[in-house]
Amino acid sequence: MSTDDDTQIGYQALPKSVPVITSDGIRLGQVAQVLDNAREHIFDGIVVKTDSRSVFVDAPEVARISLRQVTLTITASEAAALPDAGNTAGATDGTRKRPWWRFGR
Repeated sequence: MSTDDDTQIGYQALPKSVPVITSDGIRLGQVAQVLDNAREHIFDGIVVKTDSRSVFVDAPEVARISLRQVTLTITASEAAALPDAGNTAGATDGTRKRPWWRFGR
């Protein structure tokens, strides 16, 4: 079974350690954490552990989620510019509210 045939799942069911693949087929790393606004059931993004650091991938940059892999809408060169996970202004882990400027993006 190819990863394209793998059943798509919701972000709430995404386990840690699933590979994260860029739109050009390069393995970026693996899922370390799923970020959301639990009260409003809004997917905010994921933290990806790469070989050298942990980065934040915003929800619009996630094209597809399955149990076998997460596919991004960005290329490997674009992924190189992703912010460190510690600098995720506005990202939530379900315990904080989104800042007002993040609404309507």
